[in-house]
Amino acid sequence: MLQTKDIAIVILNWNGKALLEQFLPSVIKHSNDAIIYLADNASTDDSVAFVAEHFKNVIVIQNSENGGYAKGYNDALKHIEEPLLCLLNSDIEVTENWLQPIISEFNSNDNTAIIQPKILDYKNKSHFEYAGAAGGFIDKYGYPYCRGRIFDTIEEDNGQYNDTKTIFWASGACFFIKNETYKSLNGFDETYFAHMEEIDLCWRAFNANYTTKYIGTSTVYHVGGATLNTTNPKKTYLNFRNSLFTLVKNTDTNLIFRILFRMLLDGVAAMRFLFQLKPTFLFAILKAHLSFYYNLPRLLKQRKQLPKRSGYYETASIVWSYFINKRSQF
Repeated sequence: MLQTKDIAIVILNWNGKALLEQFLPSVIKHSNDAIIYLADNASTDDSVAFVAEHFKNVIVIQNSENGGYAKGYNDALKHIEEPLLCLLNSDIEVTENWLQPIISEFNSNDNTAIIQPKILDYKNKSHFEYAGAAGGFIDKYGYPYCRGRIFDTIEEDNGQYNDTKTIFWASGACFFIKNETYKSLNGFDETYFAHMEEIDLCWRAFNANYTTKYIGTSTVYHVGGATLNTTNPKKTYLNFRNSLFTLVKNTDTNLIFRILFRMLLDGVAAMRFLFQLKPTFLFAILKAHLSFYYNLPRLLKQRKQLPKRSGYYETASIVWSYFINKRSQF
């Protein structure tokens, strides 16, 4: 039976001294005998020295470069042997007994390979947080959405998602995965750098017949956007580009039709940014598509090597449901 001492909590850091100073104490306080690691992405501030001085039980792994979320974790996790991994953002406040429901689920169901807790907004604790909320899903064309958050509509937490549920993807903000599963899937795709790499990993896990769960009796609070906020066009670029990467690699059938339809929907999104007088975001989408075209031969090669599985979506088009049918809640 797995215990909390079998969990490696791995916090990825890049020049994040202020966040570590604010949030690391809650992780240490509420994580019992779990092993806590700081995976540093070649920081240039004094965050590593700060942790070494003030949190002596935290094990520091120093990466040689800033490879973003994907490569940063891939590099660090090579050094970790605990059977369960918790990839935790540095801007997360955890709560008392947050690990116990997670351990219980892993012990109860052998096929559960990935878990996400309930993620609420640190700045507005009565509401879900954008990045993950109460568990992620995806539509036929690769657009992600969550229970508790569809596009920019975020629900208040009234206990409606205090359940345990099979989901499609778990948020990288607080991402539990069996170490053996992570290794069997070859970790994150490092070409993503950041954003949506956890969705790609969960899709590959789904295609390999692993199960991803949401546990609503475990709660964490996430600041969100502490590294790259929503007003940054780079985030738009990465989200649109990486979403296309993920769709090509993992969708089961009708790839050409789904990509063409995605092109149309992304074009509508670009025009929306234009009408909102946000040209930098329009150019971010154009740049994302150019990068996608450049990488398409590599993605098609990966597609041939990866297993496929149908039934990954519950909603054909979340864009249509949200903007045309006015569906704003899960």
